[in-house]
Amino acid sequence: MRNVALVGRSGAGKTTLAEALLVATGALPRAGRVEDGTTCLDSDEVEARQQRSVTLGVATVEHAGTRITLLDTPGSPDFVGELRAGLRAADAALFVVSAAGGVDAATVQLWEECAAVGMPRAVVVTQLDRPRADVEETVRLCRQELGAGVAPLHLVSRSPDGAVTGLVSLLEPHGEDAEADRLRAELIEGVIGESEDETLMDRYLAGEEVPVTDLVSDLETAVARGSFHPVLCVAPLTGVGVTELLDLLVSAFPCPCEHGCPPVTRPDGSPAPALSCDPHGPLVAEVVKTTTDPYLGRVSLLRVFSGTLTPDTPVHVSGHGGADRGHPDHDADERIGAVSSPLGAALRPVASAPAGDVCAVARLTSAETGDTLSSPGDPRLVPPWDLPVPQHPVAVEATSRADEDRLGPALTRLAAEDPTLRVERSRQTGQLLLWCVGEAHGEVLLERLRTRHGVAVTVVPVRVPMVETLAGPARATGRLVKQSGGHGQYAVVVVEAEPGEPGSGISFEQRVVGGAVPTQYHGSVEKGIRAQCAKGVEADRPLVDVRFVLVDGKAHSVDSSDAAFQSAGALAVRELAAAAGTRVLEPWCEVEVVVPGEHVGAVMSDLSARRARVTGTDADPLRDRTTVRAEVPEIELLGYAGALRSVSHGTGSFGRRPLGHEPAPASLVAVPA
Repeated sequence: MRNVALVGRSGAGKTTLAEALLVATGALPRAGRVEDGTTCLDSDEVEARQQRSVTLGVATVEHAGTRITLLDTPGSPDFVGELRAGLRAADAALFVVSAAGGVDAATVQLWEECAAVGMPRAVVVTQLDRPRADVEETVRLCRQELGAGVAPLHLVSRSPDGAVTGLVSLLEPHGEDAEADRLRAELIEGVIGESEDETLMDRYLAGEEVPVTDLVSDLETAVARGSFHPVLCVAPLTGVGVTELLDLLVSAFPCPCEHGCPPVTRPDGSPAPALSCDPHGPLVAEVVKTTTDPYLGRVSLLRVFSGTLTPDTPVHVSGHGGADRGHPDHDADERIGAVSSPLGAALRPVASAPAGDVCAVARLTSAETGDTLSSPGDPRLVPPWDLPVPQHPVAVEATSRADEDRLGPALTRLAAEDPTLRVERSRQTGQLLLWCVGEAHGEVLLERLRTRHGVAVTVVPVRVPMVETLAGPARATGRLVKQSGGHGQYAVVVVEAEPGEPGSGISFEQRVVGGAVPTQYHGSVEKGIRAQCAKGVEADRPLVDVRFVLVDGKAHSVDSSDAAFQSAGALAVRELAAAAGTRVLEPWCEVEVVVPGEHVGAVMSDLSARRARVTGTDADPLRDRTTVRAEVPEIELLGYAGALRSVSHGTGSFGRRPLGHEPAPASLVAVPA
């Protein structure tokens, strides 16, 4: 088996390359086109319309007696959750680089992330026949930008008019081509050195001609170790290099046994024995992706790490993810139905899925992306993979009562499919917020609500919850005196108030002497004050950080009541606000922005334009990353995910946490919150 993720920037040609590999292995009769929306792996309606991948496409094919699962990942940073899923299921990453587009900073960053976890990597240069394509320069940039261990396996051969007609293997000797011999020497030394085959190195240094079979064997060792990264050239539309790539996937890419298994625990967190990629071992599989099929319902894509998954087998589903991401922990027992091998949207039934395989299972009702499937008698839990916390809010409202009824279940299903989506009902504003990775992610989610779930929503501006506090100390009387036949209402309270320390909240105490306000009504006054503060006195902005003191009042032996003193307390708050005036406060956040060192200046300039206060920076020269810490008004962060992506060329990330409230500028005060 070989499980290979195709990764790279959007437009590099990943899906077109995968399509060519499917045709070459006989899985498809002919190749579809991204421009026509007819490719096998871009089966989502949104992908066909946008002419780009937004979901993980999966297809298992066979070549030279080996099962190869291709995992075609989206190139846009907005769909990083799909990328992470593809890398989780894969044993190696094939970085697709366009000969017309070169190597961008986001590709370099992803390369470094894969290197940090020891993921075996190779590079394939595509779009050789595009205008402005420069194969040799692109290979040179790959070696320069991606670091040590990157070396070409082939040279391209061309016709007199410059068209690419084939490849020249550098594993074979070329006595009359000095440049080819030089590159071949570098390749052989790199392969043997990284594979640490001392015997072969001695033979090579002694001048012995090294057989190609020995070089291929060492190449596989070096690639599996994640220390050597071959560069191939493929022209998918003409077929040049496709067979060579398939042969390399079989002969030089690691099998699941060489890549190893993730650590596991028991569902309660206690230690569990380490896994090995053994089809006879304990069953452990992970849901790396969840989709919804109109006929089959929920379809779970699984990577089997240990054991063998067979149809009609009971399994234990362990879920984890944290309620803060909208995926609370859960455990359930279910029964596996049919087990299938994926080919894009098509599912082909198989008898079993042994350790190392990637398969699909339908109708697992409780399983969500990131969940672990294991034996009910010996449950295990695989730790979650790293995912970004979504930072781009989109506020939505159902367009009708019928849409409102369907919206909740539809969002629940979307959140089960996509771990980078967080759904929240804002406690302060009451808005329904979809926290997304970026604008494109939000657009796709809204489109799926409409087309897949039949729910129409309207996008509305996100409201940042403003609050108010008193501008100074004041003393006021809250008076409720009503007589309209029968029992009346009578309550008078005298309250003093002053602004409290930021973050101190609402405090209440009483200093009534002589029983002017009976003891049993002190709590009623406090309740009324707190209720009015929560409601606010103007524009529905809550009143915060105020110290209230009940100093005097009057009661009536018949007409006073709990409700009357609650109303009087509320009236006192409004009178105090009128007497002292109020200051509008806006929420601020503490942010940490992580970017490569070259983009620190642009990031700090952008933050300054957002009224931010930069509080410090920390540089990590080994990773060439700098963390910029700043305090920023929350309203300035509404579109920051996209802005950061722009100024950092897609390489930046940020996190936030609430910091408190500060006085808002006049331009914001004029707009009701």
